[in-house]
Amino acid sequence: MIAEIAVKIQCELGEGPVWSRQHQTICWVDILKGEIHQYDILKMHLHTLSLHTMIGAIAICKSGRFIAAMQEGIGFVNRLDGKVEIIAHPELKLSKNRFNDGKCDPEGRFWIGTMAINESTAAGNLYTLDQNFHVERKIANTTISNGLAWSPDEQKFYYIDTPTMKVIAYKYNKEQNEISMPSVAVTIGKEDGYPDGMTIDSEGMLWIAHWNGWQVTRWNPETGRKLLAVKLPVANVSSVVFGGADLQDLYITTARKGLSHQQLEDQPLAGSLFVVKNCGYRGLKAFEFNDEQSD
Repeated sequence: MIAEIAVKIQCELGEGPVWSRQHQTICWVDILKGEIHQYDILKMHLHTLSLHTMIGAIAICKSGRFIAAMQEGIGFVNRLDGKVEIIAHPELKLSKNRFNDGKCDPEGRFWIGTMAINESTAAGNLYTLDQNFHVERKIANTTISNGLAWSPDEQKFYYIDTPTMKVIAYKYNKEQNEISMPSVAVTIGKEDGYPDGMTIDSEGMLWIAHWNGWQVTRWNPETGRKLLAVKLPVANVSSVVFGGADLQDLYITTARKGLSHQQLEDQPLAGSLFVVKNCGYRGLKAFEFNDEQSD
């Protein structure tokens, strides 16, 4: 598999890619610069919203707008002009924390993690936000809350807390919004780099981006076996998602954060968005936030 440049850009901390079927657009954030990028693959046009605040993650709403986890809280963002409407903040009094990585589940709830800005151990949590703006904590005392995915049969939830070097599988009850019976699905070796963002394909295999690992890998969560690796020309590979008309293009975000001046010179493409076109595997449709009752 060959990863090529989709958008040559210098994201400080590119993260959280999501594919917009309606607009045939790949969307992602630069957490530290406070930007939402939207790249129309048909028109080959990049539209950037500058919100001037840290943005941990975005997801697409059924109404078409974004839901985003920002430093000021979770809110809706107009994808044309960037207008923000804050609706909740589970950690309003924890000013030293920020949001990091989030996705919507099969029922249209927004799952979002938090972490300490200075990456202190066990300072974060994983929350859900439903269509009534009710917030519920699902996992406590996380350190760097990262990859999330749901199995194709919607019976399992997969989660990464990066420093653990593991993917944990939970039994998932979507009607009750409950996760239970955690078990280790994948253990990452230090030589692979830290597990960061994650997605899942139609065969139920997990794709993991590796921070300081120069790669994206594919794993079987039933056996814990690594199946393949996609090499990147940059060290800090942050997240991955399937996109394109048939969900067969693999989009990969990267970052410049943490690289020295010499490393940046050696990695001029750090921060760019990459793509593996027609990768041979197919993704699943991104779940959308159920905001129909809140309009």
